[in-house]
Amino acid sequence: MQLPAQQVAVVEAASADEAESVDALAAATDLPPETVTGAVFELEEAGLVAVAERVDETITLTDEGVEYADERLPEVRLYEAALEAGGDTDPVQMGRVIGASGLEGPQVDIALSNYARKGYGVIDSGEITADPDADPSADAEANALETLSGADDAPVEGVDVDEDTLEGLERRGLLERTESTVREVTLTERAVTELMAGLETAETVGQVTPELLTSGEWEDVEFAEYNVEADAETFEGGNVHVLRQMSERVKDVLVGMGFQEMDGPHADADFWINDCLFMPQDHPARTHWDRFALEQPTHIDELPEDLVERVERAHREGIGEDSEGYHSPWDEDFARALALRGHTTSLTTRYLSGTEIGEIEPPARYFSVEKAYRNDTLDATHLLEFYQIEGWVMAEDLSVRDLMGTFEEFYAQFGIEDIQFKPHYNPYTEPSFELFGTHPTTGELIEIGNSGIFREEMLEPLGVECDVMAWGLALERLAMLTTGAEDIRDLHGTLADLEFLRNAEVTY
Repeated sequence: MQLPAQQVAVVEAASADEAESVDALAAATDLPPETVTGAVFELEEAGLVAVAERVDETITLTDEGVEYADERLPEVRLYEAALEAGGDTDPVQMGRVIGASGLEGPQVDIALSNYARKGYGVIDSGEITADPDADPSADAEANALETLSGADDAPVEGVDVDEDTLEGLERRGLLERTESTVREVTLTERAVTELMAGLETAETVGQVTPELLTSGEWEDVEFAEYNVEADAETFEGGNVHVLRQMSERVKDVLVGMGFQEMDGPHADADFWINDCLFMPQDHPARTHWDRFALEQPTHIDELPEDLVERVERAHREGIGEDSEGYHSPWDEDFARALALRGHTTSLTTRYLSGTEIGEIEPPARYFSVEKAYRNDTLDATHLLEFYQIEGWVMAEDLSVRDLMGTFEEFYAQFGIEDIQFKPHYNPYTEPSFELFGTHPTTGELIEIGNSGIFREEMLEPLGVECDVMAWGLALERLAMLTTGAEDIRDLHGTLADLEFLRNAEVTY
């Protein structure tokens, strides 16, 4: 019996008594697994092998899970620090315990959210207690991490951890499950008979080449048969990211509404980011907790001297008879400090001041769709870097009705017609309000933007003599409302849902 070379190799490596996996046959024949898979399906169709399939599920700790397996869970470290601080007898200041635990950033929130749930103690009004009867050595999740540590791709059935604990670790992103289809091959009686009679390798050609055509040999050779139903390796084509699609769609809409695009530096002076916005220098958002300062260089050299003087005067004394300023320290050296912009309104202050493209005469409309950076806690609606839809309109006698009408027109282009408005406070706008939209899947209200009419204390130093209404909208949250994504981290970052991104569409 004549068979192609790869089929002969598979038959000779397989057994009639013991099932062999495709990977094992690939190793035995020194052929690629996909070649062996194709040969197996062809042999099965010819009645020479029997193929059995099963789905194996394995689990592997994520990088975060490995870290906690080595250094202990955040809630366990918090409990140990609380015990050390005497929290088993009297409440202790939570900040002191957190500092002693060595937890930082997101780990603090993780520890706090699991501390009381696991019965380690109570957190109330900034104080923490430690239950002396709690036993970290009985923590099921901690013990499971220790069991799974170093066991990459461990079969679920062979792991001595209960299913509820595995599900809890999976929800926390500490382990990943992987399903794989395993095919096992056994020779049939016919194959054994043919093998005993002797198999011959058929000389077949796998593809038509220019040499075969020009020489005429194609008429005499035997071409290999192809099983078009056999499994093949999956290749995913490239696609424009949904946020890029959304960004381009937003730009198209705003240009269609008469706006011009603006751009500017991602790293800028605090002067442009906050001081020009009449944001006091002792505002909590201007501390190192919320901003990303630059280490090198640390300060900007060039600022318009006359503008600096006017902005400082507005902060110290206010503008007009009814404004008193902040009566708080104002330091030009602090204003010159460089940081990643916490909002793209730094572009607005540059343009309104006339320093970017020259004086702008009303009426005027400008926008940008660019990144901003904030030291926020990561969650379902917050990222450390995100895209902000900045926009403003300069004209005479603008009102809140004009601003609300602009939003209704803009969001209607995306099929969103249930925008809700809530009064809000901003140091740089009055009146001000936040925007909310309803998530199409969860039904929850999600904050999607902030807006208002710029205050005189901001506009007068910039040399603007008419009204300016402005806003900062969240591009990612707009994408959540239009695509149904329930977690902003599904859209981009290390936890992005690739399957979701391959199928997400932006409606035009």
